Amino acid sequence: MSEPGQKPAPLKRTVGLFGATVLGLGSIVGTGVFVSIAFAINVAGEWTPLAVLLAGLLALCNGLSSAQLAAAHPVSGGSYEYGYRYLNPALGFTAGWMFLVAKGASAATAAYGFAIYLSRLVPLLAETNPRIPALVSVVVLTGIVLSGLKRSARANAILVAVSATALAVFVGYGLTIEVNAAPAKEPFEAMSFLHATALLFVAFTGYGRVATMGEEIRDPAKNIPIAVAMTVGASALIYGAVALVLVRVSPGQDSEVAPLIDAVASSPAWLTTFIIVGAITAMLGVLMNLLLGLSRVVLAMARRGDLPSALSVIAESGESPNRAVLLVAVGISTLILVAGHPKMAWSLSALTVLIYYATANLCALQQPTEERRVPRIVSVAGLGGCASLVVFFPHSFLGLAVGLIVTGLIWHFVAQRLAARHQW
Repeated sequence: MSEPGQKPAPLKRTVGLFGATVLGLGSIVGTGVFVSIAFAINVAGEWTPLAVLLAGLLALCNGLSSAQLAAAHPVSGGSYEYGYRYLNPALGFTAGWMFLVAKGASAATAAYGFAIYLSRLVPLLAETNPRIPALVSVVVLTGIVLSGLKRSARANAILVAVSATALAVFVGYGLTIEVNAAPAKEPFEAMSFLHATALLFVAFTGYGRVATMGEEIRDPAKNIPIAVAMTVGASALIYGAVALVLVRVSPGQDSEVAPLIDAVASSPAWLTTFIIVGAITAMLGVLMNLLLGLSRVVLAMARRGDLPSALSVIAESGESPNRAVLLVAVGISTLILVAGHPKMAWSLSALTVLIYYATANLCALQQPTEERRVPRIVSVAGLGGCASLVVFFPHSFLGLAVGLIVTGLIWHFVAQRLAARHQW
């Protein structure tokens, strides 16, 4: 076990190409498809499948930039580390801080979504405050993550398999049932369409888990880019198919948390139950992957002095930064307790993750020629897309993001001086 003051111990490389791809899918196939796609449909209506395509293309550009960075520097921390290396400490810290905010909010949304779907499966929980089962899910999954990445990866593979099967059944059913009347043609509204694209973009960003866990992936220069491309491609197909079915089966329906269940409300009971089970496993998969990814960013920040060095301690097995995992679990639990409607948390996550990936593209553009694996235009497109989508958020969210960045930079200034004095 590494202790504060010693040279940081590395995490073991235990994950291959298949495991990295499944980790990425486990982070994507969850809140995005079972919860947040309803937010996009409520904004963009029948144009949602096109918004999925645009969000997927933007995600691919960002994913390839992140993969290029992670292949060259396979360490924990993702864009937090790249920002320090290629830009400056303030921008590196801002990337890490935005990641913690974005994915902490996503984790709270996933836990909340788990509670909502569980209440559909167990009617006795319908009258229970959803925060209670949400908190229980955080506790249970924290225990699995603390047991090491190998066990977490196995559990994740099972969760992804169940979720993907349920989605396949849903799409198959939705494409075969008869629709009584064609929906009325909706006018294209650019602001609503791009707002929906921004909301959907964050649903794709689970591929970032592959980059933030680069220190634990075998043959990273080869496996990380392939895993990211496979993750984004597979998730785009899944999201597009689900969006088409939802628009076809339940046009104009205002569903806030359980769109797939509402869409098959009149279906056979076994189908509804199976989709609920798939949603539950998907939420758990996302939550577990976020516990993994967030804890690795906390680990990287502790190694650089932006957080207390005690959080950089690695377990004797070499597979888990246990103190960082526990801190992340406490943070997610706090968000569950204080956050309002999950749509608010998701919107905050979408905005802050755009800032995070804009930084990743800036870093990729600074890489020397010998490190480049994709054309510069890919990173330019990713940066332009992130910057463009930010402006389609309400002013209140933009103000909140600026406040969070300023607060984080003040923390960074104080933390670095404490670290320099060895008081951290």
